[in-house]
Amino acid sequence: MDILHAIILGIVQGLTEFLPVSSSGHLEIAKVLLNDESIGKQSMLMTVVLHGATALSTIYIFWKDIKDIIKGLFSADKNKVSFSLKIILSMIPSVIVGVVWEKQIETLFGDNLELVGAMLIITALLLYCADKAKSTDKNVSFVHSIIIGISQAIAIFPGISRSGATISTSVMLGVDKEKSARFSFLMVVPLILGKILKDILSGDISFTSTESLPLFFGFISAFFVGLFACKLMIKIVKKSKLKYFALYCIVVGGSIIYYSVYNA
Repeated sequence: MDILHAIILGIVQGLTEFLPVSSSGHLEIAKVLLNDESIGKQSMLMTVVLHGATALSTIYIFWKDIKDIIKGLFSADKNKVSFSLKIILSMIPSVIVGVVWEKQIETLFGDNLELVGAMLIITALLLYCADKAKSTDKNVSFVHSIIIGISQAIAIFPGISRSGATISTSVMLGVDKEKSARFSFLMVVPLILGKILKDILSGDISFTSTESLPLFFGFISAFFVGLFACKLMIKIVKKSKLKYFALYCIVVGGSIIYYSVYNA
């Protein structure tokens, strides 16, 4: 993979990890547009680097919240303990799905544009429903955290936006929109870091010196674009502008289904 492709992938990952349009789906689309077979499947190392970059973006923006979550596990403050436990609860469904069905999930990726298109349309429906939901000042409850966690697990499908699914589910449950976005971004950090650690310890990652520059530029572009996209997404959710992303997902989803069928 050359430097230009790495930068493009970093931009795609940085934007779509936070904006509700599916990072996995757009990486599949990028593979087709750039005509590079290594992009859709990606080297394990590039995958780890790009996800590590966007995880670092989240940590940077929510550093105070993350410190509070860690401290909350050992705090006498019931509210802090409660929030930390909710974050842990929200992770359980994805952990179960990832452990039990890891091999089956891997088969969903790579040259499966019809699936990506269909899942993008489902994402659009979720975003539209969330955009119409009434604004409240509710907090995430323990039951909410499990339901939101299930939506995150379902978002493993390429084309279903993780942030779109979790934020939409949270908002439709009646949770305050800004709190929904905050919870959505915080709940994924431990999962991403855990997955990165698992991939590193698995021994499946290989590295050659020729990959250094593409990895560096991919990381930098994903990190800085991620900072921008994360802040932007919080503002978008607060202002109830998700319908525009719903329209985008329908157009892109329908277009790639047409493209895939027409070129079959």
